[in-house]
Amino acid sequence: MNEPIPVIRDVDQGTAKLMPDIDRKRAWLLTVDGAPQSYVDLDEPTHLEFEYARRLGHVLDTVAEPGRPLDVLHLGGGALTLPRYVAATRPGSRQDVVEADRGLLELVVEHLPLPADAGITLHAADARAWLAAAPTDCADIVVADVFGGSRVPAHLTSVAYACEAERVLRPGGVYLANLADATPFAFLRSQLATFASVFGELALIAEPAVLRGRRFGNAVLLAAHRPLDTGALARRTAADAFPARVEYGAGLREFIGAARPVRDEDAVPSPEPPGGAFGIG
Repeated sequence: MNEPIPVIRDVDQGTAKLMPDIDRKRAWLLTVDGAPQSYVDLDEPTHLEFEYARRLGHVLDTVAEPGRPLDVLHLGGGALTLPRYVAATRPGSRQDVVEADRGLLELVVEHLPLPADAGITLHAADARAWLAAAPTDCADIVVADVFGGSRVPAHLTSVAYACEAERVLRPGGVYLANLADATPFAFLRSQLATFASVFGELALIAEPAVLRGRRFGNAVLLAAHRPLDTGALARRTAADAFPARVEYGAGLREFIGAARPVRDEDAVPSPEPPGGAFGIG
């Protein structure tokens, strides 16, 4: 049998590489311009390799009864790791994936095909533009994992954007975002302040070393209008192979401090990560 070989292709927003994992038979790492974007195991779609993906998975597991189908909107596609995860853990879910890079979507679908019954619809479009045109109350979950290279685009960081995300969520729905920052956390604090101005409940999941300012890293933001099951999340994230902490309530308000919500005219991308900041977790 032929061994899988790397696939390299110029896509709309850079050079994409699909690299086979020698330790897992049908697993692949996707990078764009050298920045890791996604990891997919076609034989085991519930395997989440990246630390932030595992944390998003913990949230997706606890937002509703196990196995219950959900309507999920993914902003940012990559190699479709989380849509595959939801399709496997919550069969019958309806999912829309919005990815600005059409060439990347075509590469992923060609080399890492989706199961025919996955219930996943792909859209090559800008995330905010697609969100603005989406129907009100159409999603149970919105997952934002959008990076232009290795930075969250500025137009996906403002109050106006947060209001659009809130509009498409049904009552009881939950917004999730993968963000990245380092001390003094100007970007992360501003994002928390922004979503606190729109949603009634907020939580943050991150590795303790990141929250202590020891290194650049990912943080998962949760926002909703209902109480979040922070107890279940804390237990899952603490017991993970890559332990994390859940911040909420008074502790999170203290972390936000004097940060102000972001207006469109003031919006900036997330900070450029230092070299080597991102890798497989």
